[in-house]
Amino acid sequence: DKIKDLLELLPEHDLPEDLKSKHCKRCVVVGSGGILHGSELGHLLNQFDIVIRLNDAPVQGYTDHVGNKTTIRMTYPEGAPLSEHEYPPASLFVAVLFKRVDFNWLQAMVKNETL
Repeated sequence: DKIKDLLELLPEHDLPEDLKSKHCKRCVVVGSGGILHGSELGHLLNQFDIVIRLNDAPVQGYTDHVGNKTTIRMTYPEGAPLSEHEYPPASLFVAVLFKRVDFNWLQAMVKNETL
């Protein structure tokens, strides 16, 4: 019931139409382990149709290595980026919720409450 109530609070709980209609021919998942540092693969990563970034791996300051395109950012609440600059307006943020405290976090975010 708590999950149902939380979903009702959300303005949208499905994929945005522009993402649903996107034909994903080439996708890439960029993790947060730092393995791309020094790779200078940013230009290549930006060429993918969908770029999924995990956790709070920074983009700013590392674009030469990790690119700057973000279609989807997936993370647990405790791994959510703290800077508003890490949430590009054209990207989708996906919170991966599985612990009770994660659902409390979602409720606090939606209702603008303090945790």
